Amino acid sequence: MCGISGLLSPVPMSRDVILAMNKLVAHRGPDDEGFLVQTETGVQSLFGPETAEAVRQENSSLAAASSSPNGEAFAGVALGHRRLAIMDLSAAGHQPMCYKGHLWITYNGEIYNFPELRLQLESLGHSFVSRTDTEVILAAYAEWGPACLQRFNGMWAFAIYDTSRRELFLARDRFGIKPLYYWVSPSGVFAFGSEIKQFTAIPGWSAKGNGQRLYDFLVWGIADHTDETMFEGVMQLPAGCFARLDVDEWVGRGSSGRAVPITSWYELPTASIPPGFDVATSAVRDLLTNSVARHMRSDIPVGSCLSGGLDSSSIVCLLKSIRQDRGMNGSQLTFSARSESSLVDEGRWIDEVIRHTGLESKTVMPRMDEVFDQRRQIVWHQDEPYGSTSIHAQWSVFQLAAEEQIRVMLDGQGADELFGGYFNFFGASLGEQLKRGALLEFGRDALAALQNHDIKMRSLAIMTCHHVFPPRLVRAGAALLGLFPHEPSWLDLARLQAVPRDPFVSSGVRNSTVQGLSAAQLRRTNLPMLLHWEDRSSMAHSVEARMPFLDHDLVEFVLGLPARYKLHRGVTKRVLREAMYGVLPESIRCRKDKIGFATAEEFWLKSTGARRFETAIDSAIETSHGIIRPQIHSLLQEMMHGQARFSFLPWRVISFSDWIDRFAVDVGSAAMIGG
Repeated sequence: MCGISGLLSPVPMSRDVILAMNKLVAHRGPDDEGFLVQTETGVQSLFGPETAEAVRQENSSLAAASSSPNGEAFAGVALGHRRLAIMDLSAAGHQPMCYKGHLWITYNGEIYNFPELRLQLESLGHSFVSRTDTEVILAAYAEWGPACLQRFNGMWAFAIYDTSRRELFLARDRFGIKPLYYWVSPSGVFAFGSEIKQFTAIPGWSAKGNGQRLYDFLVWGIADHTDETMFEGVMQLPAGCFARLDVDEWVGRGSSGRAVPITSWYELPTASIPPGFDVATSAVRDLLTNSVARHMRSDIPVGSCLSGGLDSSSIVCLLKSIRQDRGMNGSQLTFSARSESSLVDEGRWIDEVIRHTGLESKTVMPRMDEVFDQRRQIVWHQDEPYGSTSIHAQWSVFQLAAEEQIRVMLDGQGADELFGGYFNFFGASLGEQLKRGALLEFGRDALAALQNHDIKMRSLAIMTCHHVFPPRLVRAGAALLGLFPHEPSWLDLARLQAVPRDPFVSSGVRNSTVQGLSAAQLRRTNLPMLLHWEDRSSMAHSVEARMPFLDHDLVEFVLGLPARYKLHRGVTKRVLREAMYGVLPESIRCRKDKIGFATAEEFWLKSTGARRFETAIDSAIETSHGIIRPQIHSLLQEMMHGQARFSFLPWRVISFSDWIDRFAVDVGSAAMIGG
């Protein structure tokens, strides 16, 4: 797991720029740094001030990245890399790495099936000098070109520079677990990196807000649902896509105003032949077990996040079982967040898993003062505003892991989207039943959902309507009832320069089947946002987060299962629960409630932290230059006194303000970008 950066510059640029881009993501790779720069005489591999001493000793050909006070200028290609050593901890893993003298890579991620691919490539005549997955990627690209991506099982964002073809190849994994952003400067410099903050090091950078994406976040609580970001002009390479850039063409003519040629290499399957439920249950258990086993591959210790819910508990228990079967020694640590509010504290569930497994548990309990005091630091690492104080809980868990010298953590992201764990899946399931006239089945499932979960009848009806009627009709009905206002009084849309519309309509989560909703959440709505937060929270502490539920074999199999295998008689994740019989404690396997790494945000808002929320909202009104109107106070007061339903809106507004201030974002003249 690492941080990457790169430039295609048509104008002479100081080497100090690529050094500065690397430095801004030093937290992603504290073990080593390296650079590649194209010069008139060819490609130079360079070392920087934090290049590992072992690398310098083993490679005497490395030159200093900056040999003059202002840094030597270059025009062409520059690559940067910060290394977090996970596989092959030796100097052989240094990047940018070269293969066959003309392929250079800067890479962030893990290819879990690289040992199998290495054997296959050796049979085809390839040889290796390291034990890294990085070198396997290069050999696979040399052998199969872009088609190599289909063979990888893992998570990645990388750039390969082919000096013989003068081509830059950028690629991202199937689900976008690892980030890859790009931006074109006013002078035509094409830049890419793991985090948006890296672009602040480039001449010509000026942070401007993207009004439409900010509207989506503030009003609807969604981000990362398009290729755009909340920064105008900053884009992300979509999940499951690659881009090929002709270096001479882009550097020679400049890239200002030109579209990046993007190709989709992966799409989720839409149809399959469903097996029987018992067969499906057995397959899910085998696929998840195999995935956890692959995600354990590491040359350093592996820990686990544990919330006490079905997903993280399944991973923890399977990891324990696999370690026992392999006779692995050493402690297995789990890391959890507790809450001072009994309404969201999962301590009893966490303790149940620990008693069941006999593992060692490390816990942290975020406090209100910490949440407020550290929010500017967190928004800097997140790059964009974040949705609730639960991100602080996640941040704290990874911080604790780092303090315990654990650099690899397994987590349960993706399971809810895949197995139908969110309550809005009931709406999709009930909608399907209504459309096919299965009224008896509809009645039984609707009643069970109301009885088994904390869902109000009105909420269930609204969720179902979203999957039965056209979005315009649902919007009209919601407007009559005063629900989901597109134009809230507390937001100045004209100043923000945003169009009031429902971003979920174009994402595929409205009027869809259970399978369609699952696919949309995996690729367009929930998961991309959650992966963004997890990547930044973990990498801020130099910790690699891995997601076994996002193994593509598992995802593709489960996505094709019938809806009744996932939701039935008010039970969510039915096939996963059955697959984990005998693996999980029964109390965990049969849990009906859902919390996650939650904080006491509602408790703080209504009691001990009321004044801090009010003060932060005051600051947001001022910082936003009128985009946030004083009417937000009325809503805040209604929430505080129980007159309005609690939501994370106040925190989104606060985080929005912190982001403006921390990145010096111009939002007063935010340009609307459609989409």
